Amino acid sequence: MIRPMATAVFRSYDQRELDLQYSPSSCVDDVEGYFHEYTRRSAEARREIEGFVEVRYGDEPDQVLDFFPAKTRGSPLLVFLHGGYWQEFSRREAAFMAMDLTAQGVSVAALGYGLAPRYTLPEIVTMVSEGVRWICRNTDGLPGSPRRVVLSGCSAGAHLVAMALLDEIGWRREGVRPTEAIAGAVLLSGVYDLDPVRRTYVNSPLGLDVDTALACSPQHLPLTGLPPLVIARGENETTEFARQHTEFVAAVRQAGGCVSDLVVPGRNHFDLPFDLGDPGTSLGAAVRRLFVPSVGGDAR
Repeated sequence: MIRPMATAVFRSYDQRELDLQYSPSSCVDDVEGYFHEYTRRSAEARREIEGFVEVRYGDEPDQVLDFFPAKTRGSPLLVFLHGGYWQEFSRREAAFMAMDLTAQGVSVAALGYGLAPRYTLPEIVTMVSEGVRWICRNTDGLPGSPRRVVLSGCSAGAHLVAMALLDEIGWRREGVRPTEAIAGAVLLSGVYDLDPVRRTYVNSPLGLDVDTALACSPQHLPLTGLPPLVIARGENETTEFARQHTEFVAAVRQAGGCVSDLVVPGRNHFDLPFDLGDPGTSLGAAVRRLFVPSVGGDAR
């Protein structure tokens, strides 16, 4: 008996293959081990870093950030957005780089946000964008009065950082441009085109339709007026995550943006973020240049 060929649902991928492409855990042996390490290191930061405080930035229950001040007043600030496909994890697992960075004189804020299905993706995008602008507006009131804000996010968090930077209406309302408020951004293993994502298992709690996926895709928005970007992924990622990375780098550069493009050997979707606080790694060094531009040249 001849079995019918599977139907392609995106490019040459059938449904099973596309779902696998958007399952980063398919490239690692023990994804739970990484999640455990995020939780362990974040708990250590809350326990050990003097001055740790929870700060509310809005009225919704999840509009809270965990703030870890460096000892130096006016230190740079890294604002981190966790991943989890807009439906998992929280700020409580998103401070795993705080011990390293605060020891180097960099404050850290792990920004919490609501998750699907309680919130739609446009609502999550709005929540995060408001949180980013709230931080930029209130740095004087945060412990240590941090300066030189750098954004970072991994996977869905990278998507949310990009959307926050591209919220033209929100920044216009604030009366500043993103380049005036944000020194740079670090996007790790991001998803920038949501059309293939809406065709996968990921969309079940999101409920994205064609129009919403397009409106929430940084890849398809005007990419002008961005601060310097570090766009990175691990060497060991799926073909689709690699494509998303490559095409977004190209689009930002075509729009005139300043991009440092990193594909980190030996790293995957889940262990790459550990390099954020290690200046001895290529990613950590690129992050350091955003905080202290004089230590290195411009982004390539």
